[in-house]
Amino acid sequence: MKGPIDSLRALARRLGRGLPPVGQTPHDVVFAENKWRLLRFRAPGVTPSFRTPILLVPSLINRWYILDLQPGRSLIEWLVARGHDVYCIDWGTPGAEDRFLTWDDVCDRYLGRAVRQVARRSPDGVAHVLGYCLGGTLATTYTAARPDHVASLVALAAPIDFARAGIMATWTRTPTFDVGAIVEAFGNVPWPLMQASFQMLKPTLTASKLVALLDRAWDDEFLDGFLATERWGNDNVSFPGACYRDYIDRLYRGNELCAGTMTMSGRPARLADIDCPTLVVSFGADHIVPDACATALLDHIASPDRDLLRLPGGHVGAVVSRRAADRLWPMLSQWWAARDTDEERGIAHDPPSGDR
Repeated sequence: MKGPIDSLRALARRLGRGLPPVGQTPHDVVFAENKWRLLRFRAPGVTPSFRTPILLVPSLINRWYILDLQPGRSLIEWLVARGHDVYCIDWGTPGAEDRFLTWDDVCDRYLGRAVRQVARRSPDGVAHVLGYCLGGTLATTYTAARPDHVASLVALAAPIDFARAGIMATWTRTPTFDVGAIVEAFGNVPWPLMQASFQMLKPTLTASKLVALLDRAWDDEFLDGFLATERWGNDNVSFPGACYRDYIDRLYRGNELCAGTMTMSGRPARLADIDCPTLVVSFGADHIVPDACATALLDHIASPDRDLLRLPGGHVGAVVSRRAADRLWPMLSQWWAARDTDEERGIAHDPPSGDR
């Protein structure tokens, strides 16, 4: 019978081989500005067979490769292999000079250029847009204000109703949470400070992960996935200072998206103006974006073509686990296929088959 010492030895042997590589799907940089880049992915021998390209918008404070974690655990790899034309934003690493970037700079200038760049490469001048976590908040804001090049919107575990954002809403709305002092002290808000706040949402998570790690120290496939996810989880990005101030004041405190008062570069960004096909995806064990916070989007938009997909799992695991290849990824692909702008495909607009 193997004990804890044997587990530690097995783990040490695996760590001796280094961290597993991430972000391995071949890609080209098709546009770059300041720190951010627009990546286009390809699979050898596979020609895109869908008419409308997909733009993936990751969280502003996390690395893009969570969507291309490892072979077999990559949403991007899976979509490209099935004929989707896939693009993804790499937000890069902000420098001290980026402390003055506002929410409008990121959402309208950067995301807007990414949408237009992808749309230009589309035969119909539009793109499907998927935003993950904070990327979903950005994508929703942009779609509400400038819908012209957006064929459809997928909000994947995206915070929308910040009054129902759980403990994070409580923290950021207390009088002692001085966002101005934080920005003035640091410029860009350091990622370790934000990571510590996320860890406080579930204080026992680190201990439970260590127990699982020791229990499965002989499972190389598990270890590779665990180490890749932990690599991503500890490779975060600082939040541009002015943008962070906007984020806290306008969304967490003002809840402007749901209040109908949100603007982007002076333009109204009303959820009620979103009339493109919209899919909201939420996860039952998501302690970062509670279900009510994410699903509120469907209560405010005008689109008659709207669906809700509720799946089990957590904020990250449900997107990158091998189970995602059997549930989440095919459902996304089918939803986009049914709304491909080539009407001659004749695919009915059936909702995904999860809990709606």
